Amino acid sequence: MSENVVQLHKPAPLPDENEPVTTLTVVPDAPPAPPVPLWVRSGHAIKTAVTHDRTRAAVRAAARHGLYTVNGGRIVARRTWDGRTGARYERMLRAAEAAGNLEAAEEWEERLQRFRAARHHRRMDLLHSPVEAVKGVAVGAGMSIGVLVALGVVMALNTKHVGDVITPLSATVDFIALLIRIVRIVWGPALTVGPLLALLALWSVGRKQQAAPQWALPANARSGEGEPITPSIVVKALRDLGVPALRNAIKEMGDAGASMLGPITIAGCGVEVDVTLPSGVSTVEVQGRRRKLAENLTRHEHEVFITIPQAARTVRLWIADSGALDEPIGPSPLVTDETLTADYAKGRAPWGQDLRGDAAALSLYQRHLLITGLSNQGKTVALRSLALWLALDRSVQFLMGDLKGVGDWAMFDGLATTLIQGPTDEHVIQVTEMVEGAVDEMNRRIQAPPGTVFPPLIVLVDEAQVAFMCPAKDEDKRPYGGAKANSRYFMAVRKIHNQGRAVNVLMWQGTQDPTNENLPKLVREGAHTRASLALGTESQARMALGDKAVDGGAAPNLLRPGLDRGTLVVASDGITIPAGQSSLTVRTHYIDDEAAVAITDRAKALRDGVTTLHAVERGEERDPLADIADAIGDVERPLTADILKRLSLLNADAYGSWTFADLKRVLEADGVEPYKSHGRMVVRRDAVHAALADRADDDSASVS
Repeated sequence: MSENVVQLHKPAPLPDENEPVTTLTVVPDAPPAPPVPLWVRSGHAIKTAVTHDRTRAAVRAAARHGLYTVNGGRIVARRTWDGRTGARYERMLRAAEAAGNLEAAEEWEERLQRFRAARHHRRMDLLHSPVEAVKGVAVGAGMSIGVLVALGVVMALNTKHVGDVITPLSATVDFIALLIRIVRIVWGPALTVGPLLALLALWSVGRKQQAAPQWALPANARSGEGEPITPSIVVKALRDLGVPALRNAIKEMGDAGASMLGPITIAGCGVEVDVTLPSGVSTVEVQGRRRKLAENLTRHEHEVFITIPQAARTVRLWIADSGALDEPIGPSPLVTDETLTADYAKGRAPWGQDLRGDAAALSLYQRHLLITGLSNQGKTVALRSLALWLALDRSVQFLMGDLKGVGDWAMFDGLATTLIQGPTDEHVIQVTEMVEGAVDEMNRRIQAPPGTVFPPLIVLVDEAQVAFMCPAKDEDKRPYGGAKANSRYFMAVRKIHNQGRAVNVLMWQGTQDPTNENLPKLVREGAHTRASLALGTESQARMALGDKAVDGGAAPNLLRPGLDRGTLVVASDGITIPAGQSSLTVRTHYIDDEAAVAITDRAKALRDGVTTLHAVERGEERDPLADIADAIGDVERPLTADILKRLSLLNADAYGSWTFADLKRVLEADGVEPYKSHGRMVVRRDAVHAALADRADDDSASVS
């Protein structure tokens, strides 16, 4: 409450008196604020009440239970109508016609005709049923009265009282009167309770079917997490996919849209179902809406896989149990079974599990291998697990290059013939020469007598993109990296891809983040087994697996980086892939470094002992042109074939594998052109000596 303010002022003294006079001045309060209108306060209160959680929950509950009853009545009415008419058969007939299944349409039409004939027969029977009913009642009543009278006669003869003849009849009449009195007593409450029980039954039907809008359902029912997959859920998910032709076709089918579905079968940690799409709907339209389909099925995108089986106009859906793919799989048999051995020719490497929970085993026999993916997704571990299994076959030899150089392959020291580890250009040069040495071994095997059996030689290069991107060049200006005809690493890999399989010389490569520059097309297409972990784009997926696999549903670009670490998509004839699919998704076993060391120790125990080289041994530096001049000697125009023979005798290690192309390359680099004489290739001696002299003059000029 406001108070008046009292102020004291001291005026000037009066002329006749020096004593001051005190004056009181009253200052009034400010005018009070106008009162808030009642309608404003009422509106605020109503808004608060409407937006309150309890109010909203009460509104949802009232709407939910009311709609349960209403829609339950619709469901019961629909079921009754279907049971009394041929509506169900007509819907199935339309569904079969929409799906283009004429045989099924004819079958449903035949069933509809049989139903109509049976219904007509029942209706004709109803025309005669009243007469038959009256006759039946009359006969039944007469027989009953006769039995009661006969029973009364027996009682009268027994008791010697004539009145006992009607005792059974009177007892029956009294019983009927009792029933009538009971009905009169119950009839009134039944008229009141009966409709309530009927409404309760309709509410129960609607509640069981969740017949209410999503906004009115309880929170746990709206989330749908872990909801089991049923035909109605799949049909609704397809209907709401946003494909007009599919939606219209399902609408014409009614509830019989489930006729598109094959049997829903349990497949590992999920279910699998084939969907035959109606005419006018492409499988590509469904594949392109994977995320929306997953959300319609109350799943995450990574929990739904869409593949194309052999049947025309059909998609195969694999739907994981909610959260199942986030659970780890068990350990590798290589870790749990210490007696396990490998067989390169007939065995299969235990790699992991497919999405159905079945063991995924890969045959490595005469198959080049390529594994790619983004960084830190488990590529090295997946590649290493295959090498660990194959190491348990004592006949297998390894040449290894690890261009990361952090020790991921260190346990193969003492097991691999060559093990080069490091990311520098010098390491790339060493790895390139290692692969070129494998090419020489391949050529030696090819020249062996037919039928010769050679031990498997695995040439493994991890982080191969480092080699392809290496800018270093050799003394002949030939680049080690790149993808040109004179790129040393690229050409060595291509040669092994072209001819190595036949003599058990195999190329295994692991790369990351593939592009056309760090993984050339000819190299990636030369691999028989192609696998990819998580990638960033569909174009990268096509580089990794090929167009056929991606068009068939392979989608490593939809794997979740970090969360799906170790999960890869495989395209290979070395692994069992379901009929009609072009790829298989595998969750690989994780083998840590400690377990890998234990496995390689077992592999070393199977061998007599392997001395591992950590660098490629180079012979003495030679001058090819000077050696060619020595091989020519005093012959003025020697044959190129003779020069090659003499070079081989001069130094078999350096020139034993030379061909005419190698000789021509060295000569042309110094300006000497071989030419034909009398139909045979020859070299002019003076031209070779002149080239040597010119090179010496150039060297002296550069020094001065």
